[in-house]
Amino acid sequence: MGLFEIVFRGELVAGAHLPLVKANLAKLFQADSTRIDALFSGRRLVLKSDLDPQAAEKYRATLERAGIVVAIEPVPVQVEEIEMAPPPDAPGFQRRPSNKLEQPWVPRDCYMAAFADVQAPAYDVAEVGVDLQAQKPAVQAPQVNLAQFSLAPAGSDMGQAPGLAKPPAPDTSHLKLIP
Repeated sequence: MGLFEIVFRGELVAGAHLPLVKANLAKLFQADSTRIDALFSGRRLVLKSDLDPQAAEKYRATLERAGIVVAIEPVPVQVEEIEMAPPPDAPGFQRRPSNKLEQPWVPRDCYMAAFADVQAPAYDVAEVGVDLQAQKPAVQAPQVNLAQFSLAPAGSDMGQAPGLAKPPAPDTSHLKLIP
């Protein structure tokens, strides 16, 4: 579903009076008279953009009741052109060397030249689907003798500790409330 915009070209609804229409638009847009006068320049003005069809129709009906004729137009779609890289079998395609050590490294500036003598290992990318971690040995469950334990029947008294007695309420007889 595409998006739409509300376009106004300065046209009034048949039988509408310009001063009344301007007053309606000033109230609707909450704008001053100079901004409302600028709407009637005769140029194409987009009043609202990026609307779905239902919202665009609501705007059109509201503005028509205010006294102006607006058009609902689709929002123009901007298409960006992208230049694709040539396929590997195309003429002029050059593959990068698979081993980075085949080409000598040239520093781009004096800062990077300080790293020219650094000996670092060359890392490669693993093939797809290869496990990079060694497999861990399976964990053995500990041998525990549970023969000395038994289960009590459901609903039996398990010897719970008796509940503690509630502490006595504090003595507040010496306190008075003064209004």
